[in-house]
Amino acid sequence: MDEYNLVPADTYIVFNKSILNNDDRKILSMLYQPIVGPNAIMLYFSLWSDLDKTEIISNEFTHHHLITNMQMTTLEIVNARKKLEAVGLIKTYVKEDSVNNYVYELYSPISAHDFFNHPILNIVLYNNVGKMEYEKLINYFKLPRINLSSYKNITSSFSDVYETVPLTNLALVNEDIRKYNKLSLNINSNFDLNFLIASMSKNIDTNKLFTKENRELIINMAFLYDLDVMKIQNILKGCLNERGGILKEEFRKACRNYYQFENGGLLPTLVDKTQPEYLRKPIGDTSKRAKMIYTFETISPYDLLSSKNDMGEPTRRDLKLAEDLIVEYNLKPGVVNVLLDYVLKTNNNKLTRNLVETIAGQWQRLKIDTVEEAMKVAEKEHKKYNRNKDQVKVHNKKEEHIPEWFDKEIKKTEDKELQAEMDELLKEYK
Repeated sequence: MDEYNLVPADTYIVFNKSILNNDDRKILSMLYQPIVGPNAIMLYFSLWSDLDKTEIISNEFTHHHLITNMQMTTLEIVNARKKLEAVGLIKTYVKEDSVNNYVYELYSPISAHDFFNHPILNIVLYNNVGKMEYEKLINYFKLPRINLSSYKNITSSFSDVYETVPLTNLALVNEDIRKYNKLSLNINSNFDLNFLIASMSKNIDTNKLFTKENRELIINMAFLYDLDVMKIQNILKGCLNERGGILKEEFRKACRNYYQFENGGLLPTLVDKTQPEYLRKPIGDTSKRAKMIYTFETISPYDLLSSKNDMGEPTRRDLKLAEDLIVEYNLKPGVVNVLLDYVLKTNNNKLTRNLVETIAGQWQRLKIDTVEEAMKVAEKEHKKYNRNKDQVKVHNKKEEHIPEWFDKEIKKTEDKELQAEMDELLKEYK
């Protein structure tokens, strides 16, 4: 939750700290969106469109303007904003008052070249879209190679064309001129860089080794691959050149190889994704079942697991299982939500890996891509299981717990009691 309790009446202005162009739109949609999700990118574009004709600063708006234009709740806007902040696309400032006043600073996305060479964004993109889609993205942004071996470079230099002139006394003040501004990833790391520096061999020139760029690389690698100081130190020792600098590409590969060795060949991924927009049910149905479908589509597996832990941090074991469903079984996030909810409700709140993977394998073979399909097949299999069990059941059978969404007819309703019941049910996933 946002600590300032954003409300629709709160005002905001947008300030463009960079220079934005159409190429940025492609990079945001194709490279950033698979990481931060469609809501975050839609928020960025909405803030961008709020700028004046000079694309420098906006008028003052209330957040009701965003809520109505984007058809999102304040909570969804805050979550989308935080994702943009995390990847360095915006900065947020607030002045507290009876009505809070926000300033959103927009920054440029990094170039495609820098993105594909970024130690974290590149890996996360690969895991989120898969090998085939990743290669398509690489090919889209790749420059063609032209063989110039038989050509002669006849490009003129500046001094060939222009002559130098005496300098004037004009004071050249240019600090406030617009320029491309980009932010680094916003990582709050507990990695003790000072301890790492102190623990290095005395033969190493730490001032030369731990430059600003190298410090950022080390913290990124430690964060991405969950490496402590001692592990980073051991990896770093094998990736130094004869001049005492870091062989950056070798260091990245060594960190990745260490993680894969410790995790059965898998690469790290995020379970913070939601169901792709094109696989969602159209909005408009107001039935209880439709609202459950919407919930499964718009929360991430991480959020679902967190809700089951009373909004606490999910266990690593459960997160790893959720990651495996996305990476190994290629299930969509919304489908993973249905599977996890189904198993938890019918298996005494336990995520038994064998049971989960058995269902995941079936759904993979059935090519289940949507939440609605997943719910239907779960209901069908559960009924088949109960029919088989009824043939050998004994008396005094215990009452069975099943998900709320089982056997719910899709009916439009204006019933206030049903609406209140649905709102209470959905609180579980907020």
